[in-house]
Amino acid sequence: MKQNDHSFFQNRACKYFPCHKGSAEDFNCLFCYCPLYALGDRCGGNCRYTERGIKDCTNCLIPHSSGGYEYVLSKFPEISALAKQNRHGE
Repeated sequence: MKQNDHSFFQNRACKYFPCHKGSAEDFNCLFCYCPLYALGDRCGGNCRYTERGIKDCTNCLIPHSSGGYEYVLSKFPEISALAKQNRHGE
C-alpha cells in the first residue's frame, strides 16, 4: 500500500505508535478511533469486554491491517443503521 493512498495513513510521530501489537511497517492509522466500536461484538474484530462492561479492542488489528479499509467500508450499512436507530430513538 502506498503512503499517499487515501486508504492508508501512518503517523510514526504519534506517541502511541503503534497502538496495537503488530507490524509497524504496514500499520494503518487511518481509523485511529475505530468506527466499528459502536457495533459492539458485531464488529467482527477480536474484542472482549472488561468486568466493567467496557469494550477492549487491544487484540484487534482489523482497522489497522492491509484489508482493514475495505472491511470497515463493508460495515458502513450496519453503522448507518445504528446511527439512524439512535437518531430516531427506536
